[in-house]
This record gives sequence, structure tokens and C-alpha cells, in this order.
Amino acid sequence: MQALVLRLDAPLMSFGSVIVDHHDQIHRFPGMDMLVGLLANALGWHHGDFACLQALRSRLEQAARWDIAPKLLVDYQTVDLGQPHMLGPGWTTTGSPGARGGRPAKMATHPRLRRYWMDGLATVVLTLNGPGEPDLDALQKGLQRPLRPLFIGRKNCLPARPLLDAKTSILEGDNVRTVLCKIPVLTRPGAETGHRFLEAAWPACHGYRWRS
Repeated sequence: MQALVLRLDAPLMSFGSVIVDHHDQIHRFPGMDMLVGLLANALGWHHGDFACLQALRSRLEQAARWDIAPKLLVDYQTVDLGQPHMLGPGWTTTGSPGARGGRPAKMATHPRLRRYWMDGLATVVLTLNGPGEPDLDALQKGLQRPLRPLFIGRKNCLPARPLLDAKTSILEGDNVRTVLCKIPVLTRPGAETGHRFLEAAWPACHGYRWRS
């Protein structure tokens, strides 16, 4: 089995979870939907490409670990939707104007608590199960020369380095866990360091213990 090796390194990363009122939660590790969106952007796909997105999600498998554990940042944000320049229609990504209704709640100040992982470095292993398009080679080429901007969770979470591992972007192994165990742990400057206790996650079907 072959797998892509990604290094997720950014000042801020956000692995979206459920939103309750104005509280925006995040997962500890990258979710499948986030990774599918990341790969879809690299391939130039759009939100409306439902069949392609679902087909990719059904074949994708991942494992991840934190080489450098992040800190949690909670950003308090507000937007005043009653400002004069916010009252009229706004242009959408489809190229057509969109307007909000006139209800009072639509014109109030809305608070948000946005959560981010700060100053972390994560290693992610991705593989595809079964035949179909795209294949790993197409995903690798897409990440090397993306057709759309890439971000790690939210649009303000821009990568600090190329997403593919600089030395080995594709590795072989029995499964995503064994591939993840082969990959050297990195320090912030990019130097390799020895094994230590690391937070990691992979599908339960591949076992519960880390084996190097």
C-alpha cells in the first residue's frame, strides 16, 4: 500500500467540529471532511461537485500525529451586520448578489468564539482504498501545483510550508498506521528528532498500539 505524507504546519489551524450558538469547536486531529476539502481545492473542484467529493471521501483513509503539540487559541470576534455598507446585497462566490432578510436578528451585532490550534506541527498520512479517480499520483500533483488556494481548516489558516513532505511525499507500508510509524518526527526548523510520546490517531482496525 502507498500513502501520501503531509506536514501540516501553520501559525493557526482549525479542524472544524460542531457549532453550538456562537461557540465554534474544533477536533484534535484533522477530520475527513476537512481533508477532502483540502484535496478538492488542490484539484480545482467546487462545492457543487457532490459526486466527486463523496466518491473521494468514501475511498480516503488517514492517520495523523502531532510532532509538535499545539496550544489552543480562542479568538473572540464580532460583526455588526447593521453597518450601512453591510445592509445591501453582497457578491457571492457564484458571481450573483445575495441579500439578507430584514429581520432584526439579521441586523444585530453577532459574536463568535473561534477556536484554533496555534503553533503546532502535524504529520498526516493519506491513502485511497479501491479503484477510482483521482489516484494518489493525481493527488500528489494537485498538492504540488494546486489549482485553488489551500488552507488548513479556515481561509485564514495558511500553510507555513508546502503540504507534501519535503523528503518523501509517498511511502509504502501495510496500512496508514505502519506508514505513520516510519516517518521521522520533525522539530520546528525541520530537523529530525528521536521518537518520544506523541499524540496520534488512526483507524481502530489497524490496531491500538504504536509500533516503530
